[in-house]
Amino acid sequence: MTEMVLDFVLGPFWQAVGDFYFQHQMILNSIVVGAALCNIFFRKRKSEAGSQS
Repeated sequence: MTEMVLDFVLGPFWQAVGDFYFQHQMILNSIVVGAALCNIFFRKRKSEAGSQS
């Protein structure tokens, strides 16, 4: 059902983008979550280093 709504809203050009996302969503979502975790980890580390100086 989600695919039908996205195809209708985004039109035929974006259908290829949606198909690519649905085929590779596990990899793409893992990259996004990994980047967010790295951002949280390095931000915490940077703030700890700044407070020690």
